[in-house]
Amino acid sequence: MMFLSKSKSRTVHHYHDESGDDGEREASTSLTVWTKSLVYSCSGFTVIRSDGGLAYRVDNYTNRPDQTILMDGSGNPIFTICRRKKLRLLDYWLVYEGEFDMKSSQKPMFCVRKNMRLRQTKMDDVVAYVYCGILENRCMYVVEGSFTHRSCKILDESRRVVAEIKKKEAMPKGASFGLEVFHLIITAGFHCKFAMAIVLLLDQMYS
Repeated sequence: MMFLSKSKSRTVHHYHDESGDDGEREASTSLTVWTKSLVYSCSGFTVIRSDGGLAYRVDNYTNRPDQTILMDGSGNPIFTICRRKKLRLLDYWLVYEGEFDMKSSQKPMFCVRKNMRLRQTKMDDVVAYVYCGILENRCMYVVEGSFTHRSCKILDESRRVVAEIKKKEAMPKGASFGLEVFHLIITAGFHCKFAMAIVLLLDQMYS
C-alpha cells in the first residue's frame, strides 16, 4: 500500500510499498526499457519485465506532446505527465494519477523540475528534483548522474538509492544496444510505476 501522511496544509505522498505488489518485495526489480512503441508510426516506450511480460507502455501520436500517458501492459492509464513553463528558462512537469482531464480540478501527485545549471561543475551532478504536489518547498527525491549516457540514480531524502538507470550491456560478440535499450533497476519497496514515470520525465528533459 502507498503511505500517505497528512498535515494541515497538504498530503505528502511516499512512493514506498510494504505490500509486495509488482514483485517489489524482492531484493530488486529489473525492467528492460526500449525507447520504441509497439504501435506502428508512434513514438513511445516499451517496458519488459524479467519474465518477458509487458510491464508498461507509452504510445505518443505526436512528437513531444504537452501530455504523455504512462500505461500498464494492458493499456490502462497510470500517470499523465504534463509539461508547464513558468519562465522562458524554467520548465517543470506535473504528474497526475490516471488519465488527466484539463477541465477537471484534479491536483497533481508530484512536480518535477529540471536542474537548470548555468555553469557545469564536477560536484553538481543533480539533473532533476521531485517535489510533493505542486509545492516546491519539499524535495522528496533527486536524480543524479547523466540520462544522456543512461547512468542515473534516484535518491530519497535520506540519500538512499531507490532506483537506477543503467546501460544494457551487449552479449559477447553481439551487437551494441546503444541508448535505445537500457535497464531500470528498482530497489525493494519503491514503486516501479513511479520510477518509470521519472524515466519519461528525464527523456523529455534531456533527449
